[in-house]
Formats: sequence, C-alpha cells, structure tokens
Amino acid sequence: MRRVEHVMGFPVSLRIDDELVPDGIVDVMFAWLREVDERFSPFKADSEVSRLDRGELSADEVSPDLAEVLGLCEEYRVATKGAFDVRLPGRGLDPCAMVKGWSVQRAAELLTGAGLTRFCLNAGGDVVTAGGPWRVGVRHPEIADKLCTVLEITDHAVATSARYERGDHIVDGRTGRPATGLLSVTVVAPTLAEADAMATAAFAMGEEGVEWAAARAGCEVYAVDAGRRVLRTPGLPVAGAGSVPV
Repeated sequence: MRRVEHVMGFPVSLRIDDELVPDGIVDVMFAWLREVDERFSPFKADSEVSRLDRGELSADEVSPDLAEVLGLCEEYRVATKGAFDVRLPGRGLDPCAMVKGWSVQRAAELLTGAGLTRFCLNAGGDVVTAGGPWRVGVRHPEIADKLCTVLEITDHAVATSARYERGDHIVDGRTGRPATGLLSVTVVAPTLAEADAMATAAFAMGEEGVEWAAARAGCEVYAVDAGRRVLRTPGLPVAGAGSVPV
C-alpha cells in the first residue's frame, strides 16, 4: 500500500510491501506526526515548545517526550562544541533539527511494533526503512533533476542537509553565521533520529563535520563541499543490482 500526507510542512510518503497491514496502524502513524507538529512546532504559539520558550513552562514541567528531545539536542551541542545549537541568539528555541528525525523514527517504530517488516517512510526526503534493500537517491546539490549517487539501504535511515531547498538556513552555533562550507551532506545511520541530527550537525560544522560524522558508530557519509569536491566514507552503501526503487 501507499499513502502520502502533508505534515510538519513537508510531504510524508509511506510505502508498505507487507501483504497484511493491521487495520488503522497507518492512521495511527500519521496521527502521531500531526500530534508532534502541534506540540513541538516553534511556529505555533500554543505548542509546548513555544510555551517553554516564553517561560510559561519550566524545564521540570515539560513532557517526557520534549525532555528527551531537548536532552538529545544538548548531547549534540556538546559533541559539536556548539556548532549544533537549538537556542541561537535572536531565534528562540527551535528544536526542529532534532524533532523531525526523532518523530519519524518513532513513527517507523509504530509500524514495526504492529508487525510490519518491509516498508519505506520518506519524510521530506529523509528516509527510514524496514526490510530491504531499498534504493534511495541522493539529490545533486545544484541540479534539481540530477542525482549524485544512489544508495542501497536495508533496515537503516538516510538524511540529507543542504542549501538547495531553504538557502542558508543552517547556522553554525559557534559563530552565529550561516554554515557555508558544504553544499550538502548525507548521512546513513541505524535510525533517522541519528541520521537527521548528524546531517544537520555535520553541515553546521562544515568540512570538519564530515570527518566528525564519519567517526560516529554505524554511520556512513556522502558530502559535497563548497568547492564541489565529493567526500565519502568507504563503507557508503552504493546501490547494486536487485534493490527496490523508492
């Protein structure tokens, strides 16, 4: 089965190849993503994140989910020496760089928890899979209709951070200025929570972020720097014969 909905400001598409799909599980999954948008969006005045940012909630009063997300954000801030920071001056609290991958990974776990074993969940170009192999294209950072490479993914996730959709939107928290050292960086990791956060963090760090992400356990990296040079780890799962196109 296939289904697409627009959630959190981007299209979320789901393809399930299992023969039997439990009644209602896809509805539950999309309802979870809509709930996340309502609770964690910094663009909604009544969200939990906005209320925390305005001081209407204390750190001790936030939900366990938000406490988990903020804890992960702090881990990445420390690991990147401040390059990844969801509390940038003048911007307020914005954990979107963590929330997207974390919430979509949770959505995938709802599906696997219901017994599904073969699916591909694509959230605005960031992908988490069960079963496989699946083929995932990595978009060229400057030519919209061209791919840099195609990856073959089984029970893993892929996320890309780049400038081509939203311009210089990723800021290096160490300098407060937009990160410009890379054109794009793609990370393959065991979960989308890891892949998405590491792709954003590596992009914020610039070229040094490629080496940083590559050193993380279970991760592979494909990046294009500002000089159009390709940087990739030797274990990157480039697609071969027999994979299924996403």
